[in-house]
Amino acid sequence: MQIEFGKYEGAGNDFVIIDNRDGEFEPRSDLVAALCHRRFGVGADGLMLLERDGGTDFRMRYFNSDGPEATMCGNGGRCIALFALHAGAAGERMTFAAADGVHRASILSQDADSAAVELLMTEPRGLSEIEGGYFVDTGSPHCVRFVEDAERVDVPAEGRRIRNLPRFAAAGGVNVDFVEPAGGNLLRVRTYERGVEDETLACGTGAVAAALAASAAFAPQVRNFDVRVCGGMLHVAFGTDGERFTDVRLTGPARRVYAGVFDTENFQAVPYRFGKIF
Repeated sequence: MQIEFGKYEGAGNDFVIIDNRDGEFEPRSDLVAALCHRRFGVGADGLMLLERDGGTDFRMRYFNSDGPEATMCGNGGRCIALFALHAGAAGERMTFAAADGVHRASILSQDADSAAVELLMTEPRGLSEIEGGYFVDTGSPHCVRFVEDAERVDVPAEGRRIRNLPRFAAAGGVNVDFVEPAGGNLLRVRTYERGVEDETLACGTGAVAAALAASAAFAPQVRNFDVRVCGGMLHVAFGTDGERFTDVRLTGPARRVYAGVFDTENFQAVPYRFGKIF
């Protein structure tokens, strides 16, 4: 079966996106993993499907690069909003359903292939101080660790260790954000993402987690943060009612890299196993 797709990125977080409103594409875990593989497939941090939804403009389904369906992805949310505009599935202001609830997105500015997109996040849950940092669920679970110099952190090794701690097993592991306060409202953030099982150039829900944890830890009067990630700059803004964070918004770039077509038959019987030689 021939399937059209778009390759999109947001601050270096990249995705294969498919318009699946006709329901023809079956997202088998092995097929998703093969498409996302950076040597044998298209290459991406994850795959998203745009599907029909009765109460919103569309439904976003997100799959980690290792195959299984996963929780919310903030950079993915901005990218699929731009994809929806390109596909004619939504206008410049839209609502869509995701694994963590309903989101609202606005295209703030755009040219042919790129845009600045503001994404309203769902209410964060479970913000709490834990040994060595903070835990918060911003659509996906995150462990935030504050560090003096983010550049010096061995993110793959330390992130993998924390991601697999027994205390996070019930959540299926956590994403791990290493956050360097850089003066004023600027944060430098590097993230280890579960599912990708490596550092990524950006993580939208991680940028939100870093900003909320920073506000709770040392900047209670700050309501917006610039978040420098490896792939660019994101902006997080929010309100508070004194007990919880409200109106949490993630703003940043989204860009269509290219569009293409793949044949599902080309991925039916791959002559390899990821990470193994035989």
